[in-house]
Amino acid sequence: MLRVAVIGSGPSGVYTAQSLIEQETVPDIEIYVLDRLPCPYGLVRYGVAPDHEKIKSLQNNLRTVLEHPRVHFVGNVEAGAPGLGVAELREIFDAVVFCVGAATDRHLGIPGEDLPGSHPATDFVAWYSAHPDAAATRFALTARSAVVIGVGNVAVDVTRMLSRAAAELAATDMPHGPLGALADSRVEDVSMVGRRGPSQAKFTTKELRELGSLPGTEVLVRPEELALDPAYRDPAGLPAVARRNVEVLRGWAEQPAGGAPVGRRRRIHLRFFLRPVEILGDAGGVRAVRFERTAPDGSGGVAGTGRFEEIEGQLVLRSVGYRGTPQPGLPFDEATGTVPHSAGRVLRDGVPLPGVYVAGWIKRGPTGVIGTNRPCAKETARSLLADVAASAGRATAGDPVAALARAGQRPVLWPGWLAIEAAEAAWGQGLGRGTVKLPDWAGLLEAARTAT
Repeated sequence: MLRVAVIGSGPSGVYTAQSLIEQETVPDIEIYVLDRLPCPYGLVRYGVAPDHEKIKSLQNNLRTVLEHPRVHFVGNVEAGAPGLGVAELREIFDAVVFCVGAATDRHLGIPGEDLPGSHPATDFVAWYSAHPDAAATRFALTARSAVVIGVGNVAVDVTRMLSRAAAELAATDMPHGPLGALADSRVEDVSMVGRRGPSQAKFTTKELRELGSLPGTEVLVRPEELALDPAYRDPAGLPAVARRNVEVLRGWAEQPAGGAPVGRRRRIHLRFFLRPVEILGDAGGVRAVRFERTAPDGSGGVAGTGRFEEIEGQLVLRSVGYRGTPQPGLPFDEATGTVPHSAGRVLRDGVPLPGVYVAGWIKRGPTGVIGTNRPCAKETARSLLADVAASAGRATAGDPVAALARAGQRPVLWPGWLAIEAAEAAWGQGLGRGTVKLPDWAGLLEAARTAT
């Protein structure tokens, strides 16, 4: 019996489990998918916006893997906690694959970044996604203007959520607190700002177009900012996504003045070639962001021009990328925010750590889309299986779940997760809505304890 622990139940973890159970090299294999949370699916549950139901439906595919007879979900287990480091995990399992993602946000490194009212976009996403770690977080949304720094899909998501009417979100699984805050929101203007041009923006065309379909919201683009992009006039040579993005933005920029339907209350300003240099405000909160105008440098990047502009905002959401965090007992590359590896094998000083592997963002950095995790997971699984085939057997602890409990953990198994699902469905029904997420640790664990 080969027992493998996969740390993390998001797409990279589940795809790793799938790759291991679908192989034929080692027929007698058991996969234990461990997660710090009592709920599976990682960023699909806690990172995908609640109004993106099609993407969230990927949970059904992940669920099929987690319900496989040789795959065991074990939630509420914190790998790396005292008594459950890499060495202890290796006493319980033959191999351990860390699929822990990139858990924190990158910093801008500019003055005023930590002023009240300036937040990582990841905090806002966790709040409206009901992540239990964000249960104490509050976004009153009393600001009239908001500034979103970044032009990736997360930036588009938070811009859309700030601009979408709460009534349109009532049918989603968003918890009541954020839903009520959005209903009372005073935000009228949202500026989403990128330091480079539209051809280099990281959002997908589908996400971008959604901004133009929001009821009661007008999208404003400045033609002169688009024209700064060398690819604007002739985008034919751009990759398909970038070309479509430029075409969508061009359509909005060429919209005649006054062409928006009467009565639109909210405005989204898409701005380009502006680099944040300071968040302005005081102990009472932010009031604006100071940007330096940039221009193409001829080498695919941008350079400052020495001209500055302030954009008003009493709320600032910084969406400049995710970053991996050091994992207890594992080497870590501070420059890339990843664990050093070779084809998924964790390397310490260039030498593989026996039985320890990585997959997903902690392996390659926060790049790609959900599907990118499939080939990444397969590569790691191939390395693991090749190592197993070349090594002699080793003794491990008995029942892994019992061993985890002895290490001080309180595992929530699949029936506990099903009990959480049932509680969320019942709560939503009582509120006259569909399923509504339980937003805090106490509620999740209490629901899990009702499992029979």
